[in-house]
Amino acid sequence: MANVLGISAFYHDAAATVVIDGKIVAAVQEERFSRIKNDANFPVNAIKFCLQYSGLKLNQIDHIVYYEKPFLKLERLLETFLETAPKGFRQFVVAAPIWVKEKVLIKNKIRESLKFIDENFSAKEILFCEHHLSHAASAFFTSPFSESAIITADGVGEWCTTAIMSGTQNSITTIKELNFPHSIGLLYSAFTQFLGFKVNSGEYKVMGLAPYGNKNSSQFKLYKSKINELIELKPDGSVLLNMRYFNYLTGLNMINENLWTELFEIKPRIAESEIYSNHCNLALVIQTITEEVILNLANEAKRITNADNLCLAGGVALNCVAVGKLNKQNIFKNIYVQPASGDAGGAIGAALAIEHIFLCNKSIIVPQKDSMQGCRLGPDYDNQTIAQTLTKYNLHFIQYKEEELLKYIATHISNGKIVGWFQGRAEFGPRALGSRSILANPSSPQIQQILNQKIKKRETFRPFAPAMLFEDYSEFFEGGNENSFMSMTDILKKNKQIGNKLASEETELVEQFEKTRSEIQGVTHVDYSSRIQVVRETDDALFFKLLAEFKKLSGKGILINTSFNLRGQPIVCSPEDACKCFLETEIDILAINNFIASKNN
Repeated sequence: MANVLGISAFYHDAAATVVIDGKIVAAVQEERFSRIKNDANFPVNAIKFCLQYSGLKLNQIDHIVYYEKPFLKLERLLETFLETAPKGFRQFVVAAPIWVKEKVLIKNKIRESLKFIDENFSAKEILFCEHHLSHAASAFFTSPFSESAIITADGVGEWCTTAIMSGTQNSITTIKELNFPHSIGLLYSAFTQFLGFKVNSGEYKVMGLAPYGNKNSSQFKLYKSKINELIELKPDGSVLLNMRYFNYLTGLNMINENLWTELFEIKPRIAESEIYSNHCNLALVIQTITEEVILNLANEAKRITNADNLCLAGGVALNCVAVGKLNKQNIFKNIYVQPASGDAGGAIGAALAIEHIFLCNKSIIVPQKDSMQGCRLGPDYDNQTIAQTLTKYNLHFIQYKEEELLKYIATHISNGKIVGWFQGRAEFGPRALGSRSILANPSSPQIQQILNQKIKKRETFRPFAPAMLFEDYSEFFEGGNENSFMSMTDILKKNKQIGNKLASEETELVEQFEKTRSEIQGVTHVDYSSRIQVVRETDDALFFKLLAEFKKLSGKGILINTSFNLRGQPIVCSPEDACKCFLETEIDILAINNFIASKNN
């Protein structure tokens, strides 16, 4: 048993966690403090918070662990350069000094940064955990399973891009690996770039755009046939990319734009430009391919391990559409997705790998649900701090008792108001789960457009997720995909669907999302899917009570739950962040702890 500090940094989504005797005490991304989305810098502020919350000084930390092995990454860089020379010289010249200065000498960098946090910190050994082992540990050691198959998939770690592993008690064993440059994650990112979105952050936009495509259209079928030029799919889930079409080995971007333009007969979409049916169909193609790969990986993992359970982690595991479809196949009895599956979650995984594997902690206690504590692992704030902040921003506010607050908010949401909901500890990971959320009534026909345009200030096609009571989930959706983390999508029951989901070949994006689809229009995507969050009282008592109160008024315990932020900004963390976002948007009411704040118009 030990005090462990886990760190991820220097690529994207820097984060820190403190694990005490195998329990995650605190975890948070650096972006929540710096306000730089996907901040990759050393997580000074995140570490400070984790130490403060845990009550530990740096010198009381027994083990410090970084989530990957920099020397293995340098090995990949050098080998790639030698194999592609002289084509890769430009990339090498740019990347090599960074790797030598910041990443290869990372032990010194970490020690210097920790010394900055606490001048009394005395140097100690820095441990390193392989990237995909960090992913695997983040899922398996937080799961409710003592034995499980594990699949990790992302762009690339050191060499590995995809792995099948097996977890048993305190051990994780790698069974099969797919290595760089072949990667389903990098292929998805390549399409992300071609479609005009930002790599390493815009992939979820591609996933949201895909349902606007039409599998029965001649255009989709043409693109689907052409993708065979880019990738060869193997039955075991491995992929082989035709590297002639990709530049990430020798250049500073993902794709050879000329060859992609020639192949698909369209030019790369310019960021922020109009989206047409060809873009939707391309998004659908890569989404379909990804779903096939994940299904193949799952079948292979089942064949090798014969396990009842499956754990998933890595950036590809955040593709909730693919995971939702996998779950419907019933290959495994149970599936658990690490809710912070990206690099941020690597900090947790690295710390837990030290606790269970390195230290051989045999006293592991498998939780009944999971050990992520609803992802509420970040900062919280007392009423005094909140009142001072509300006053600072000249907001009118009243303090309510819990019952009064719930009735007030439920009533106003049912009347069409949009609420900023700020309660308790901030969530760890990419999704707001009812602590730092924007809430609205999903029954309003125009709510998707209002939220996207006036509140979030983002693309109009972007869908919203429902938070719901279990009884409403079973009434509205097919079932079997209920979870607390928005890890999977599910399909609306046939008797709850309105209209025809199948678009004609000529139907453009705008026409599709304007069609009425269900009585919970705001959380029903164009293919009748929703990213599910089922809220139980044991998960979040206050949020559960709000949903129950809303059901008394509306007949449905379902709310739109989207992250409390503006486009391009991290989810709010502090009361100050919440006030700024509230004032910059058309959010009607701010519910922050047991205060209700309004703008002084």
